[in-house]
Amino acid sequence: MPTPSQVLLPPASGAWREGDPPGRRQWHEREKPLALEAGGELPGVRLAFETWGQLAPDRSNAVLVLHALTGDGHVAGPAEPGHPTPGWWDGLVGPGRALDTDRWFVVAPNVLGGCQGSTGPSSSGPSGRRWGGDFPFLTQRDQVAAEVGLADVLGIDRWALVVGGSMGGMRALEWAVSHPERTDALLLLATTAAASAEQIAWTNAQLHAIRSDPHWHGGHYHDTGRGPHAGLGLARRIAHVTYRSEPELQVRFGRSPQGTEDPWSGGRYRVESYLDHHAAKLVHRFDAGSYVVLSEAMNSHDIGRGRGGVRAALSRVTARTLVAGVGSDRLYPPSQQAELAAGIATADHLRLIESPCGHDGFLIEVEQVAALVGELVRRDPLPSARDSGHHRPLSDGSSATGRHP
Repeated sequence: MPTPSQVLLPPASGAWREGDPPGRRQWHEREKPLALEAGGELPGVRLAFETWGQLAPDRSNAVLVLHALTGDGHVAGPAEPGHPTPGWWDGLVGPGRALDTDRWFVVAPNVLGGCQGSTGPSSSGPSGRRWGGDFPFLTQRDQVAAEVGLADVLGIDRWALVVGGSMGGMRALEWAVSHPERTDALLLLATTAAASAEQIAWTNAQLHAIRSDPHWHGGHYHDTGRGPHAGLGLARRIAHVTYRSEPELQVRFGRSPQGTEDPWSGGRYRVESYLDHHAAKLVHRFDAGSYVVLSEAMNSHDIGRGRGGVRAALSRVTARTLVAGVGSDRLYPPSQQAELAAGIATADHLRLIESPCGHDGFLIEVEQVAALVGELVRRDPLPSARDSGHHRPLSDGSSATGRHP
């Protein structure tokens, strides 16, 4: 039985690196530094993104899909060079699917601070060395500000739909509150108006696991040849327990041992093997520094900060809105989505996704999510463009480049 320490590990990080296959990625380069909510600015911002479908001549058919903590811009498509895993919402995006790419132009950026082509701790900073532990503190508002730059360079003045779950839902909500004039419809899944004390507490344990790893080096591990894999794996184990429900884990695994292993003699229970598996997968495709930066950004999430409180902030939303929770979610319980549904005047009653899978239900129950999307996109957009390659430059000289950075 291989132990976690015997599993083949990446040199220091599972981040996408310069020279790796670009896959479906395109890049938006921002020439002006990005002013940050916590103070200071971030220079050299680059967002990786993927698109599906074609942009209509009047640019009215654009849909923004925002990923969760360890997701990325590869929403749809197979695992292939540059993309180690299949699209995380593959059943939702494509011809004839809920987000029909014969009708809609779907855009999915890798979040600022991420590790799959966007500027983050594993990226080179102004000195030419990787940012590492010097990467600045980000908030959801900073991340949305970077995405606004992408929308501008694509010439998209108003999204037909903005959709996101969990962390992606935080950014979707921030779009609708900060830029109501640019958000026509909104789908919020398994998310919240503000990170709760319990959510911050769970994150705290995960961050301690990473920072306690002897290979963390204050975040400056990228060029040492060995990253904080044990700490990142432990963080993933902690998080994954919160992502699923207790009844599901009991039904799937119970107290059964893993194969012929004997838990009384150093072996594992099946549920332990399951957590080991997910820890190893994340270590190979993610970066510990990005996990820290994005987790802290989630902790900072409070839609009412500086806006007179949550109720006042939610009153700014003008988009046609659906809010849905997962009935078995113990990390982002439906009571949090109920607050959103009650506070957004353009939302109707809270919808519940039926799933035994807990928080991950918004990713797993694709048919139920597709039905919600369908409610918001019933109106036909104008005919798709035959050529969506002409993008409007920003006044600061920013541009969207092709797949090669």
